[in-house]
Amino acid sequence: MSASDNPLTPSPTDLPGQRAIKRLSGAFAWVFPILMVAIVAQVILRKAGMNQAWLDDLQWWLYGAAMMVGFAYAIATESHVRVDILHAGYSPEKKARIEVFALGWLLLPFLAVMTDLTLHYAFASIAAQEGSDSPNGLHHLYLLKSAVPLLFIAAIVATWSGMRNHLKTLEFKGFAACLIGALPFVWFVCERVAVYGMWWGVRLSDAEMKPRRILKEPMFEHSAWIGLVLFVILLVLTLFWDRRTRANKDH
Repeated sequence: MSASDNPLTPSPTDLPGQRAIKRLSGAFAWVFPILMVAIVAQVILRKAGMNQAWLDDLQWWLYGAAMMVGFAYAIATESHVRVDILHAGYSPEKKARIEVFALGWLLLPFLAVMTDLTLHYAFASIAAQEGSDSPNGLHHLYLLKSAVPLLFIAAIVATWSGMRNHLKTLEFKGFAACLIGALPFVWFVCERVAVYGMWWGVRLSDAEMKPRRILKEPMFEHSAWIGLVLFVILLVLTLFWDRRTRANKDH
């Protein structure tokens, strides 16, 4: 197989996010033969009465990481299996509109929420130095849990790139179109930025306040509206940026 035929090799037409995901997927592709060896070895050892708990943990670690990267790759390259029998008969423009809505308004917000949740999950695991439940297992479980939000971020990069490709099909160019195409996602990210910014502001200004009590401060009740204001500011800035970029190209 030549390099150009390899689905893991980035092509010149790929967006930066797609190229990054393909390179990451190429590196993680080696996880599958390692996983296969671990499974076969554990089966043989278990039959011989020498069960190894660390091999069980290793299988979960490898399988979880490989599946998350595989998910990002499938989104970036549109190689996932479709079960919609109507989709094949739609025009390219109608397909693109459906994909933009599905990726920007449904999948990206879900991935953003999961990234936010798993960040807390990872920090709690690191703080507790969490390990395996088995004495003979892999005891640095916090390393795996720390990778979970990073893998969700990889999925976000892949989904954003896929949405951008479909926006190009609809002849919507520029960063402002991406913000509108992913409005719920960007709004949520702006809201989280506002929340974390206010949290750290209170934390640094009043060190005696307990961390759990900070989120009960009245200002956090308006975090969604603050996030919306940040989104509008970002949208206005990107509109000016896109206009300036088009003007430079015309000259």
